[in-house]
Amino acid sequence: MYLITGIIGILIGAFTAKRRNGKTLDILHYAAGYGIAFAVAGFIITLIIEKNFL
Repeated sequence: MYLITGIIGILIGAFTAKRRNGKTLDILHYAAGYGIAFAVAGFIITLIIEKNFL
């Protein structure tokens, strides 16, 4: 699940930077930042689900 949320974060970050007329490095920076943040959030959500419901 955290892999999927990480990929979604990468896409959102890239589109956000592109919409703000960012250059290539800006797009990569946003994609990396959003990807890491979403992956960590997905990992925490996965842990919560595993511990409480399964």
